[in-house]
Amino acid sequence: MTISMTTGRGNAVRLLGVSLAYFLVLLDTTVLTVALPSLGGSLAARQWVVNGYTVAFAAFLLGGGALADRFGALRVFRWGVAGFGLLSLASAAAPNLTVLVVLRLLLGVAGAACLPSSLALIAALYPEPARRAKALGAWAAITGVALATGPLAGGALVALGGWRAVFLVNVPLAAAGLALARGIPSLAGERALDWPAQFAVCLFLGLLTDAIIDRRIVSAVAAAVVFAVFVIGERRSRAATVPPGLIRVPGVAIGLASGAAINFVLSGTLFVVTLALQDGRHLTAVQTGLAFLPLTLPTAFNPLITSRIVAARGPRLLVLCGLLLLTAGAGLLAATAPAPYPVLALGLALLGFGVSFSLPALVTAVVSGAPGGYAGTAGGLLNAVRQMGATVGVAVMGTGIGAGGYGPAFVTAAAVCGAATLACAAVMR
Repeated sequence: MTISMTTGRGNAVRLLGVSLAYFLVLLDTTVLTVALPSLGGSLAARQWVVNGYTVAFAAFLLGGGALADRFGALRVFRWGVAGFGLLSLASAAAPNLTVLVVLRLLLGVAGAACLPSSLALIAALYPEPARRAKALGAWAAITGVALATGPLAGGALVALGGWRAVFLVNVPLAAAGLALARGIPSLAGERALDWPAQFAVCLFLGLLTDAIIDRRIVSAVAAAVVFAVFVIGERRSRAATVPPGLIRVPGVAIGLASGAAINFVLSGTLFVVTLALQDGRHLTAVQTGLAFLPLTLPTAFNPLITSRIVAARGPRLLVLCGLLLLTAGAGLLAATAPAPYPVLALGLALLGFGVSFSLPALVTAVVSGAPGGYAGTAGGLLNAVRQMGATVGVAVMGTGIGAGGYGPAFVTAAAVCGAATLACAAVMR
């Protein structure tokens, strides 16, 4: 559990520091995206550079939330951010892609420690629902800057110092986050940790990703077996990784599914369009970063507006609007591929507004709806399923690149978002 604090200028500074944790986690994905062609290797190898991070991140987010509830959010936050900075230094010195993938796995574990703890710290800083909604909107806007600046900054860093430079930028950011997010009291709880379940989730995602990327039937069968074992173990566990009481909260389950769908499209789009622009149209890394601005800019400023709407009217309207925009954007890109840049920009803009409408609303709905003492777990679960969606999105949409360009990949994306829209309209209140 955590101790509530009064709001004020000090809390605003702490909120900035806490937000830098998620900024780091998201920036590490978007900055690296435009650097992928400079890494060399096969398409599958580049998919693993992205998914090595997201597999570990998604799998250990559940444990990260439980760690925050068990040992105290601030302590886990510090562990995660410090580890992220040190591992980024090591990644900058990686001698080959194999070592880089291993370090990306470890970076995913560090990110999984700092992200759910940051949400739990925000819940402690802003206990009142209305103030918390606004704080989460500011958190989303600050971290949305990572999406807005990531591809452009990544292009500039690659041009100046090669792909290794994209990891060095994490070090000063990690130091700043640790310095600003001080003095937030948090108490350790009594929740037990289910490490076998954490291992099962990580193994399941790794096997599933391998099955999609390399099209291995053996991996698909093994993933299904591991998932079945996980479900059986969760039903018998006294300290379930996914608490049944949390899932039964109205709207939480559909919120989790919607989060997965959003990240499926977002991460898949970043991967697919980067390859289309650099390998297909021969744009430089800087030009690619500029080309992504219609997608990334709305995520920087729109959450501040949407958080006020959520505080006044609830999350359902914005979740539905966001998913509809995502479906429309993916549909446009599927129907016009390969599209001239103005059409591509319109499709990316629809996706950007869709993400920035829906994600702050989902975060507010899931975290605020969590029972007492489970804020960290709820944040970890939401972000875990989002990263699962991102992992599958990169694998599925990347595999969908063919002779026809990126059109088939966006057919899948439109179908996923369309299904999520219908489900939210039917279930969420």
